[in-house]
Formats: sequence, structure tokens, C-alpha cells
Amino acid sequence: MTDKTAADDAFKNRCANAARTLAPLSGYFITRISFAAFAEDDSLEIILREGPSSPDVMIELSNLHYVSVSKPPAISGCFIDAISLIHLPKTPHPWPGDAASRVRRFDGLPELAWLRILGPAEVDAMASIVTVYTAVSDDEASTDTTR
Repeated sequence: MTDKTAADDAFKNRCANAARTLAPLSGYFITRISFAAFAEDDSLEIILREGPSSPDVMIELSNLHYVSVSKPPAISGCFIDAISLIHLPKTPHPWPGDAASRVRRFDGLPELAWLRILGPAEVDAMASIVTVYTAVSDDEASTDTTR
């Protein structure tokens, strides 16, 4: 049997770990945003890249409750000025000020992860499932001589 306190903190911890991974990514570039909105399989996938010597990062949000993506101006590269991921607890625990203007809170609403990316293109999304993957970039992997 799972300890209820540990189970209650699992999503909060996942959000904290994701936030720590994403925090230093200012200066990365958004290379792709994919959005699927089909029944329960809705998802938002964002690929971030800085260069061949830095890991590529994929952010996947599922069970979406809010999504907003602004189209960037006509510039080369869509860099990130700031990125954050904030845990939004269930009611009756408070949320940060502008979070409540995006999603109506009600009993039964699950905990959410709130992703915000600021730059020429802005991404604002809330979801109940968040996963962050990091991997060696394809360029770096192709020059790896240790294999």
C-alpha cells in the first residue's frame, strides 16, 4: 500500500524536478511545438535546443486544461528569455494570482503544472501530466567517439 502523504507529494515533486531542469534554459531556442487535441490523448510537446554541446530538452504536457501559444514575429530563431514550471495544488490551497484567470477551479480539478515560456513566442499551458526529457543533441551524438 502506498503512503498517502508520499502519493500526495508525488506530482508536486515531479513539478519541482521539472522546474529545476527547465530553470537554466534561458537562451535555448524553441525548435518545435506540437499540439494534439483528440479525446483523452491531448498533449503539447515542445522541443528546446541550444547547440551541439548542450542537451536537447523535450517538454511534454498531457491532460491539458489550458494552452496559449503566441506566434513569434518574423525573426530568425525563437529564443527563450525565461521559462518556469509551477505546481498548482488542488483546492482549497491557493494558486498564484494570474493562474486562476486561465483555469476555473472546482472540486475534483486535479493538481496542475503551469508552464510559461517567455520570448518572441510565448507559451502558457496548464496540464495534469508533465514530463521533461533531456538527451545529448543529435550533432553531439554523431561526434561521440567513445562508442
